[in-house]
Amino acid sequence: MQERHIVTRRTARYFVLGDPAQRAVELWVVCHGYGQLAAYFVRRFEPLLAPGRLIVAPEALSRFYLEDPEGGHANARVGATWMTREDRLHEIGDYVEYLDRVVSELLPESQKDSARITALGFSQGAATVARWTAMGSWRVDRAILWGDRLPPDLDLASRAEKIRRVQWIFVTGKNDPYWPPDRVGAEAARLADIGAAYRMIEFDGGHELNLDVLRSLAD
Repeated sequence: MQERHIVTRRTARYFVLGDPAQRAVELWVVCHGYGQLAAYFVRRFEPLLAPGRLIVAPEALSRFYLEDPEGGHANARVGATWMTREDRLHEIGDYVEYLDRVVSELLPESQKDSARITALGFSQGAATVARWTAMGSWRVDRAILWGDRLPPDLDLASRAEKIRRVQWIFVTGKNDPYWPPDRVGAEAARLADIGAAYRMIEFDGGHELNLDVLRSLAD
């Protein structure tokens, strides 16, 4: 048996808050967590809308049923995932290219160096944002990893020059059972080792987005 790969065209979807026809000063790329859908995730960012700010929520490329009810999937909830352990390197490459193309749809080449890009990833989306920030073709000014860590296999040293140009922010709830604040120190140390700037934000809550923190980041 031989394992082979082929590149095939497929249709992805994303959701935008703001008016893409207006010149964007600031673009937020927000990546949802495991089992979520972009249409619901992006609604959490509506309070951040402001003139000159676009918010885009790409949806992960693989969808699945979240439950297996008796009688079939007609009314079952659907979620999406950025990747699994199966054929993971190709899935990573696919979503890095996908996020690059989404931004290219929204920002013309003339704004490549002028628009400020914030990438925010929640839960599983944090690893997605970290990889895209390090491996993608766009310059990300600020990467916000919310409720999860840097991917352990992401080689920071080999991409140190690009990573040092990014402001890294770790956000975690004090009661987050999946990614508590005491686990963030090791992640920060990885960035410190290559001279990258970072800061940490804690809030009263669990594995969730917090509107007050989002507003402070937008301000």
